[in-house]
Amino acid sequence: MNIHEYQGKDILKKFGVAVPKGIVAFSAEEAKQAAIQLFSEQSSPVVVVKAQIHAGGRGKAGGVKLAKSPEETFDIAQKMIGIRLVTHQTGPEGKEVRRLLVEEGMNIDKEFYVGITLDRSTSRNVLMISTEGGMEIEKVAEETPEKLLKIQVDPLYGLQGFQAREAAFFLGVEGEQFRNTVKFVEALYAAYTVIDASLAEINPLVVTKEGRVLALDAKINFDDNALYRHKEFLELRDESEEDPLEVEASHSNLNYVRLDGNVGCMVNGAGLAMGTMDLIQLAGGRPANFLDVGGGASPKTVEEGFKIILSDKNVKAILVNVFGGIVRCDRVAGGIIQAAKNIDLRLPVIVRLEGTNAEAAQKMLDESGLNLISANGLRDAAQKVQHALATT
Repeated sequence: MNIHEYQGKDILKKFGVAVPKGIVAFSAEEAKQAAIQLFSEQSSPVVVVKAQIHAGGRGKAGGVKLAKSPEETFDIAQKMIGIRLVTHQTGPEGKEVRRLLVEEGMNIDKEFYVGITLDRSTSRNVLMISTEGGMEIEKVAEETPEKLLKIQVDPLYGLQGFQAREAAFFLGVEGEQFRNTVKFVEALYAAYTVIDASLAEINPLVVTKEGRVLALDAKINFDDNALYRHKEFLELRDESEEDPLEVEASHSNLNYVRLDGNVGCMVNGAGLAMGTMDLIQLAGGRPANFLDVGGGASPKTVEEGFKIILSDKNVKAILVNVFGGIVRCDRVAGGIIQAAKNIDLRLPVIVRLEGTNAEAAQKMLDESGLNLISANGLRDAAQKVQHALATT
């Protein structure tokens, strides 16, 4: 689950991570009042008005502006709220700006990058440090890897003091800046582990001329599988920032990701779903989605899955690929038939079922009288997907 920058900073503050003073605003008038308060509390001649959307690259897209007065803040906010901000992460459709963060200005001396995530190749958290703050870390890693330090953290011991100091040494800071950088890294790692985050990214981490070390931006992603331990974070979810179909799928406990293809797929198991998407591509189609209905694949989940897939107008055919291990294939076939009747399914649906009672399931599909095309194996499924696309 993703959250907004201001929400991430509110969480980080509780763990001692230094962040600038900021106030969220949902209207131009609220932005003006926030600026009045910040100007009265600080010596900086500017405040920063930042669009709050779930995407990076806001500055280049015009989503971050400086204001020298409350009146200028009001004017900027009026123009920014309601626009669709298009960045390299939003796609051409962009995201509508519904809220702003008005923040104190900083007397910036240096900009760095700090991020923490899970390195799946080593099953350890990795602390990433770069001297190139404000840039895309993927670009830094590819073009100038010597400017990126990765520190593997042993899960039994957690982040050690020498590792936090190694990070500060790598950034080349000294004196008060060094001590504050060490404190910042240690506090950030503590926050990351306690809240069960999947990503904590500070880009840029800024060092001011006064020696302060602060998170000028903050991106926090939660591990969805651990949210049952942090129900207080569920209210931070902003569904307006998510794809409507993905939101609907989450309400039905379906793992769904919308893509831009023409063949919908419904599968039980993430690995099989990835293989099915490859199969669709090899058959000459393009996957329209990733949809994992889980090991149970009950009639209700199958019906909800069909409804979500059919909500995408680009879908021309559907491939159902289910392995009947936990659940019997004939039960899955019964669910597919019932769902097809309930929603008046008209698109061609290719169904490949393998496992317990697969032959009985195939017979049920063939005798259903519906537009359900049973496939015998992956090769046959690919050929029938190809034929369905050619005839629709």
